[in-house]
Amino acid sequence: MVNQKPDGATADETSISTQPPSYNISQAPPVYKVGYPPQKNLTTEFTNTLRETFFHDNPLKQYKDQSGSTKFKMGLQFLFPVFDWGRTYNLNKFKGDLIAGLTIASLCIPQDIGYSKLAYLDPQYGLYSSFVPPLIYAAMGSSRDIAIGPVAVVSLLIGSLLQNEVDHEKNKEEYLRLAFTATFFAGITQAALGFLRLGFLIEFLSHAAIVGFMGGAAITIALQQLKYVLGIRNFTKETDIVSVMKSVWGSVHHGWNWQTVVIGFAFLVFLLLAKYIGKRNKKYFWVPAIAPITSVILATLFVYLFRADKHGVQIVNNIKKGINPSSVHKIYFTGPFVAKGFKIGVVCGMIGLTEAVAIGRTFAAMKGYQLDGNKEMVALGTMNIVGSMTSCYIATGSFSRSAVNFMAGCRTPVSNVVMSMVVLLTLLVITPLFKYTPNAILGSIIISAVIGLVDYEAAILIWKVDKMDFIACMGAFFGVVFKSVEIGLLIAVSISFAKILLQVTRPRTALLGNLPGTTIYRNTDQYPDARHVPGVVIVRVDSAIYFSNSNYIRERILRWLTDEEEKVKAEGLSKINFLIVEMSPVIDIDTSGIHALEDLHKNLQKRGIQLLLSNPGSIVIEKLQSSKLTEHIGSNHIFLTVADAVRFCTSKSMQEP
Repeated sequence: MVNQKPDGATADETSISTQPPSYNISQAPPVYKVGYPPQKNLTTEFTNTLRETFFHDNPLKQYKDQSGSTKFKMGLQFLFPVFDWGRTYNLNKFKGDLIAGLTIASLCIPQDIGYSKLAYLDPQYGLYSSFVPPLIYAAMGSSRDIAIGPVAVVSLLIGSLLQNEVDHEKNKEEYLRLAFTATFFAGITQAALGFLRLGFLIEFLSHAAIVGFMGGAAITIALQQLKYVLGIRNFTKETDIVSVMKSVWGSVHHGWNWQTVVIGFAFLVFLLLAKYIGKRNKKYFWVPAIAPITSVILATLFVYLFRADKHGVQIVNNIKKGINPSSVHKIYFTGPFVAKGFKIGVVCGMIGLTEAVAIGRTFAAMKGYQLDGNKEMVALGTMNIVGSMTSCYIATGSFSRSAVNFMAGCRTPVSNVVMSMVVLLTLLVITPLFKYTPNAILGSIIISAVIGLVDYEAAILIWKVDKMDFIACMGAFFGVVFKSVEIGLLIAVSISFAKILLQVTRPRTALLGNLPGTTIYRNTDQYPDARHVPGVVIVRVDSAIYFSNSNYIRERILRWLTDEEEKVKAEGLSKINFLIVEMSPVIDIDTSGIHALEDLHKNLQKRGIQLLLSNPGSIVIEKLQSSKLTEHIGSNHIFLTVADAVRFCTSKSMQEP
């Protein structure tokens, strides 16, 4: 064997001629043979597979040939990146982090109070969740831009799931304990996925499904805020749009409070205008950042001065003062609520991970640094475990706050520390001032925050690119809007898996033809000028051949052959004597796939047609050889390129009388 092409390479692409291909034996160039890789023992093969599955980024490479103390130091920096970037931290970086931290703090405080209502928790629990978790993340997280705290979608999700198990009004203490239990198991799930390097599991929720789910959740959250913006006291506990609109219009004559409506919509317009200004001109990023806290101050002052609470305007009332109390004793470790907490925690933890990792990677790409997804999961999991023990509910990366953090010039996770210190100051000193804050302003803040989650531009792009993805997107969207968050999530996951199964069980195959003047063979649908080779049918399989698709691939190849035979017969052309299966895209094959090829070979033999294989990869040819299929087909019928196989077919046809 000489100059063997790399495994999996389609050598046809490199062998381009300015003249039409000639198949004269005397002029034929040397034919390169398909290489057979050296045999690997079971241990080596298993180790390689394990390494590629869980350690594809080779995280231990940096520890090679290092002393014990250096390895310990590097390991400490790996678990706690603060020991790495902290060595080069300086005053200049702190200035950027200080401005960013103060900016996102002004945004997070009113949001936290509002998001806690989505989770059916008292306002202080939202603030607690922006105090402890950001401190843990600052020490363990690797993203420089993520702002940590409660987020709208996870707050809505955990509130909905908890409410299905325990009524937050009738059994307030049990509800709170179950919330801490769910947060604990969410952290365990996130950390376990990171330690076991199973982060790829969250990628089973496709981008399209996430876009639809987030958009539906945003609509649901906004609709839920109408009870605060309109001042409705008796509001449905259902989240679907039909029930919500019935509740809204059913109370229009006696349940709406006009003072509340004025406050809610006036400040909603103000907040949306601030967002518009910040979006139009990036240097005014601080305008939408400080707009929420400005709205809270003005609305609170208005209610206090005019005593609007005496006229039916609902207010926050007292927010418990002081730092997070311990909640270790409130977590369920035994009893029937453990399983319920685990189930809710796993679901919310996975959604929180998906959002945080996506946000982290987005901003890491903008700044040009790498983000270790598994390390992020460990950091997020640890902070939620600690958070569950300090009266916090599930925290994750917030897109709106992270965007503000990024634009405000953050340099390191210290911006989260600054935000956390401002929240601490709020808990210790400022919380009594929120007593007269109207619920309407919190509803307006949440509506303005979640509007950005309805990414209609992404939905339009998904429609243009992939209709199946669009179905997944719309399925998740309508599932959330018309039924519930849980149903929408279930639809999103189900359609994502259905798409994977469809692609695995029904892979694409293509009929290939020769591009005139070259030895290149391409899909005849994509290249209409590609010519069919007389007496030869060339089919490319665009997938691995497994038990789930082997029968389909065999039948599809035979259908291609039958169609071509009928066409040849109708046009009076020469009989088909050869079938070439181009296997460059076939990355793997199992025993079912081998049996399918064997059945295909036997079927073709009965029809007087010779089977030839082109460019099987190293894994595939190794398995074909182990199964003795290469002997049945004949090693002289396995070629490196389609051009070599066609040349063989042409020479055989010329030799026949």
